[in-house]
Amino acid sequence: MTAEWYVLIEEDTRVTERTDRGELKLHRWMVVGTHHIEGGEAQALAAAEDAALHYVPDVVARHARPGDVPARHALLVRDGEWLVIVRQRHRESHIRVTTARLVHSTEEKEAPPKSLKEMFRGALEAPPPPRKPWAPPADS
Repeated sequence: MTAEWYVLIEEDTRVTERTDRGELKLHRWMVVGTHHIEGGEAQALAAAEDAALHYVPDVVARHARPGDVPARHALLVRDGEWLVIVRQRHRESHIRVTTARLVHSTEEKEAPPKSLKEMFRGALEAPPPPRKPWAPPADS
């Protein structure tokens, strides 16, 4: 498998919930872009820098007028990740831009549909035991 490189863009998505005591601003990082990069690591690093310097997050873009250029502070973190603060008209958003090499990929597989007999049997039996969560392999 040859190395496939990607640029990942994450946004700090903010949702404001109103309560009887005021407002709650809830923040959550969310992957908003997964871009395959032709070439190697050098091309991915160049594309990540371009994204860090030009990508406009949705919370800012929704309220932008033609010709607007938001304020931008792009910080290159030690491991090659970009942390960017974008501000415009009292709105602020944070984005994180990283490069990633695809290491593993599998396609989704669906189990065959249950027969009518299996559905009736499942309705009469106890539910199956819950799946065990992932845990690292035990050291031998």
